[in-house]
Amino acid sequence: PEVMAIAIDKASDEEMLVDAMNSATVIALGPGLGTDDWSKRLFEQGIAQLKPKVIDADGLNLLAQSASSHDLSQTILTPHPGEAARLLECSSQEIEQDRYAAVEKIQSKYQCVVLLKGAGTLICDGQMTYVITAGNSGMASGGMGDVLTGVIAGLLSQGLKPIDAACLGAWLHSTAADNIATQSGKIGMLATDVLPEIRSLVNQC
Repeated sequence: PEVMAIAIDKASDEEMLVDAMNSATVIALGPGLGTDDWSKRLFEQGIAQLKPKVIDADGLNLLAQSASSHDLSQTILTPHPGEAARLLECSSQEIEQDRYAAVEKIQSKYQCVVLLKGAGTLICDGQMTYVITAGNSGMASGGMGDVLTGVIAGLLSQGLKPIDAACLGAWLHSTAADNIATQSGKIGMLATDVLPEIRSLVNQC
């Protein structure tokens, strides 16, 4: 109920949503977007924005399909192995065989910060590859990646550089999940469970 939202009717309000993106300082593009024609038009509008962006979920799927070239220098991509495989046109098994090579290849292809999710999240900006050792198997639940997208977008909106927002966001997200696992166990962990822990960690920083 705290979310401030704009109600959009796909049939008539596309222009309103584009105006909202134009006025935004940061865009999180992908979660819940879909891949139909309306979604593709919206994706093209969003990815053309020369402002900080986080692209996840269907945004990554549409990026993999896109034939257009985009300036993604202010962008963070957050694929899991399946999405990474689509971005590189290979199999998820190949991604998992050499995750370091995979994150570097995606970074080189799209020229942006890439956060490859998984056991030992990797973050690459073309200069360095960072490893987030926090996190646990309880995070493999619906919506967990969407929370990460929101955390990173929030950090971008506070002025952090993309590489710093990606690293800090991933650490906050994973450490919050580890704290929940310690308190209540990994089984049954929900995406919403990590929100109070993220708040607590942010207030300690």
